[in-house]
Amino acid sequence: MTASARPNVFSGPYIDRMSIGRRDPATIAAALADPASRIVPVWRSRSLVHRAPGPRASLLPIASCRDLLRDPGDLILLGRFNGHATFVAELTGEGPPLGREAGEFVDLRRDGGLMGFEEAGLLAYARAMISWRSRHRYCGRCGAPTRAEQAGHVMSCTVEACGQQAFPRLDPAVIVLVTDGGRALLGRQASWPAGRYSTIAGFVEPGESLEDAVRREVFEETGVRVGGLRYHSSQPWPFPSSLMLGFMAQAETEAINLQDDELEDVQWFSREQIAAGTPALPPPQSVSFRLIEDWYDTGARRPLAEEPGASRWDATR
Repeated sequence: MTASARPNVFSGPYIDRMSIGRRDPATIAAALADPASRIVPVWRSRSLVHRAPGPRASLLPIASCRDLLRDPGDLILLGRFNGHATFVAELTGEGPPLGREAGEFVDLRRDGGLMGFEEAGLLAYARAMISWRSRHRYCGRCGAPTRAEQAGHVMSCTVEACGQQAFPRLDPAVIVLVTDGGRALLGRQASWPAGRYSTIAGFVEPGESLEDAVRREVFEETGVRVGGLRYHSSQPWPFPSSLMLGFMAQAETEAINLQDDELEDVQWFSREQIAAGTPALPPPQSVSFRLIEDWYDTGARRPLAEEPGASRWDATR
């Protein structure tokens, strides 16, 4: 499988989402009563994993979580994972609500890239659903409380005369590697550690196509104008609710002129600089790294993965 063909971290056909079954109360009741059903616990936006021999999702029998739930109706059906109905549950408490034998609650941004793509995708999906629901406990039209329907995939206003419904939504964001053939255009935010650079990214605005968003974001942040675009791949990024849409773009101009306050610095980097460790690159689980890697590998003597001097964000943690 080529680099561009393999799934990005947090994506892939890892689950049967049971889109029809979640609307059937009998199906949901049977899944809740089935002792083989599983729970994906989320606590303070962290995911439960076992560390050894490597990070893997800790999925709990549904019976073991009943005493921890504020309301069983708070469960959200994710779908059928490895043959079992699987729900996500948000756990509360000042400290971790489960003992160490159940696993450790970790930041998925750090550990997701070390997991198998199926489990990483499941945990990302779970976190995204919890984040969405937490922002829709009240009606956006009239302010009344909402109630969960369709196994947690719809939040409906409790005022019958209002009837507003909220469905899970994503925030589309473009992320683009601009090149002039031999060099890549990378920028850094002031809050990042010294030496850290990444690709250009920004959210798509209402009434804007993806292509328009790419050209606007690159020009606003760098002053560089781009011409030809090529879609590369996408990546769910549930921190909290983005969908990253990756592009390659060909630069039409070279001069850099920082247009806003988004980036502290923008530079052109050659393959030789990247191979030598300048700059430090994004973490391998990000689509940003995939864009850089695929471009690098098309014109280098050996793949970026084999360059011992190349520096990544996670190498200095």
